[in-house]
Amino acid sequence: MSTNGTGYKVLVIDDSNTIRRSAEIFLKQGGHEVLLAEDGFDALSKVNDHKPDLIFCDILMPRLDGYQTCAIIKRNAHFSGVPVVMLSSKDGVFDKARGRMVGSQQYLTKPFTKDQLLQAVEQFGVAQAEAH
Repeated sequence: MSTNGTGYKVLVIDDSNTIRRSAEIFLKQGGHEVLLAEDGFDALSKVNDHKPDLIFCDILMPRLDGYQTCAIIKRNAHFSGVPVVMLSSKDGVFDKARGRMVGSQQYLTKPFTKDQLLQAVEQFGVAQAEAH
């Protein structure tokens, strides 16, 4: 939990500045602390340094894609319990299945709405609180 008592620390990983910015605005309006990363390598150092409560991860990114990024996070014992929600502009069954295979808990199709984003945070925030 973050310092304000109600919000969560959420990491948004996306190579699109527009998506990162809109996610940041929506999440901050929901009272959450937001960390931004523009690719998988940037994200891995932020996960290690800031220990987020929840991660939104784009699938199609240069260098390290979302599936690889999620798999690396989930292989680390310290972060394997952190929920990862995949973000994609494609709403394919194959993408969802592949996301689950690497350990992601949910899948949001872009462009997402503020409500969809905050609903995902609430869903996993409650699950995280019950797990502790």
